[in-house]
Amino acid sequence: MFNNTLRAGTVIAVLLMVLVSLVPVGLVAAEDSTITVTAQYRQDVPVQRDTASANEVSSLDPAVGSDVISITAVENLFLGLTDSDPVTNQVVPELATSWTVSDDGLTWTFNLRNDVNWMQYNPSSDTAAVIRPVVAGDFVYGIKRACDPRLASYYGSVVAPVIAGCGVVNQTPVEQITDDLVYGDTTQVAAPDDVTLVITLEFPAGYFLSMTPLWVLRPTPREAIEEYGDEWTAPGNIITNGPYFAQEVTRGVRRVFVRNEALPADLQGAGNLDVVNTILVEDLGTQFALYLDNQTDTSNIPDAEVQGVIADPEYEGEVRQIFDLAVSYFGFAHDKAPFDNVHARRAFSAILDRQAFIDQVQEGRGVPMIHFTPPGMAHAAPINEIGVGFDPAYAKSELEAAGYPDCQGFPNVDIVTYTTAGDWGEFWASSAEEYLGCDPSLFTIEQLEFSVLLEITDADAPTEDRPNAWTLLWGPDYGDANNWVGDVLSCTVSNRVKRPCTEVDDLITEAASVSDPAERDQLYAEIEEAFFGPEGEFPIAPLYLRSDYVLFKSWYTGPFETDGLFGGQHWNAYDIDMAAKLAARG
Repeated sequence: MFNNTLRAGTVIAVLLMVLVSLVPVGLVAAEDSTITVTAQYRQDVPVQRDTASANEVSSLDPAVGSDVISITAVENLFLGLTDSDPVTNQVVPELATSWTVSDDGLTWTFNLRNDVNWMQYNPSSDTAAVIRPVVAGDFVYGIKRACDPRLASYYGSVVAPVIAGCGVVNQTPVEQITDDLVYGDTTQVAAPDDVTLVITLEFPAGYFLSMTPLWVLRPTPREAIEEYGDEWTAPGNIITNGPYFAQEVTRGVRRVFVRNEALPADLQGAGNLDVVNTILVEDLGTQFALYLDNQTDTSNIPDAEVQGVIADPEYEGEVRQIFDLAVSYFGFAHDKAPFDNVHARRAFSAILDRQAFIDQVQEGRGVPMIHFTPPGMAHAAPINEIGVGFDPAYAKSELEAAGYPDCQGFPNVDIVTYTTAGDWGEFWASSAEEYLGCDPSLFTIEQLEFSVLLEITDADAPTEDRPNAWTLLWGPDYGDANNWVGDVLSCTVSNRVKRPCTEVDDLITEAASVSDPAERDQLYAEIEEAFFGPEGEFPIAPLYLRSDYVLFKSWYTGPFETDGLFGGQHWNAYDIDMAAKLAARG
């Protein structure tokens, strides 16, 4: 049986939340619960952040999470080797106190702290049990597990080319995978003792340190996974080591996380949030109304309200424009017509008037992108200096080269967008009608919840079940151009577009291995040209660099502009003035 015995011989009581009535009756009901006070500095009423979201958590598993909602949850449930500082975005120690690199750049040795425990939170009793200390072997298990192709982990395929042996495991056909292969000596990660972790790289990747905060490289508790199987991440089952516990994750209703007060003080963070509460509300208008009624602390703004909110002095000090360095794009299915034809892909990228899209659809929120890697990433090409961009004449000639002059004979196209992005597909279809002469009835546009969209566009999904094109976005996981062209577009990763390997993949491999910065600049410029220049492959159609206007109540403070640029947001970096919040609610 799973060992719930406390290593320290005590049960660490966790401060419970009192769910103040957060939303109108009939939307979400909240039950009060008893408070166990465990620290003198805590208030009688827990400090609670309240938000609303249309998106579900797809996974709390560090090896599996791939969307921003899941990654943010994992960020707060699991500590890793290093962290991305929420203010400076510099890589800083977390469970690793120091590290050294061999002269050949291949062997990284991390020295770990020994005062952080695995803990299991019980939502029914509102207590957390200390299971045992986190040790280097937990990193070994977690990293080797992430290489396992049976998990279908996107980020497993991101680290697979970098960590020696991980790629061998990750590229092995699933039917040939065994536990001995996954957890044996193939993947070169070792724990000489409980506080030393050694990772050997496939090549001297100079950017590896910037990868070490990645959630996929975090330790995981083997005993919980073996005991509970697929249910190991369910609240009550999950064992974590981070600043928060999972109290409730109810699809379509809410998710609640509570603070782990047993974490060492230097890992607690500068913020004061005891409870992070998110209710699931699909309609952005309803989310906005909850914000106006002081029931939530932050909100995005419905498109129809953006300009009015920006101009209204009542919101002065509350509205901020946030750039998150995420690039949105349309993905093309290379495994089915019509976008198995490069000329069709070029045509449908070149009909996108990206500035018009930003002005008309995004209410001015964003910056046009005609190649993939955004500014701010090491070795990124200057913004929009490489790429075709909006060029109707080029698009028309390319569609003719594809065998569809004036769109004659062009097949039906299924475009899948995530929730609230249906107008993106409509803009694209309208552009095809205007600039290529396509009948608008050729295009079917469907909106899907994000996790479902990821599922049907997975590289392993049957071709007949995959859409012809879809909306996606990519935000940086680490600050290097390889995180874009290498981790998303390379044929060696689980690329959703299913592009075959070409000469550009050799350039991607070379650029990742080179140490000279100027040479890397040149190589990544060549790669972007090979993808998005006039003779480019166009695996995707880059659209825009995302920004948004977001409202924040005056009582809610934190590093909004900088936190979460790499990985997930750090809840323990934020503050709520609970007295001011309750006063505003009357």
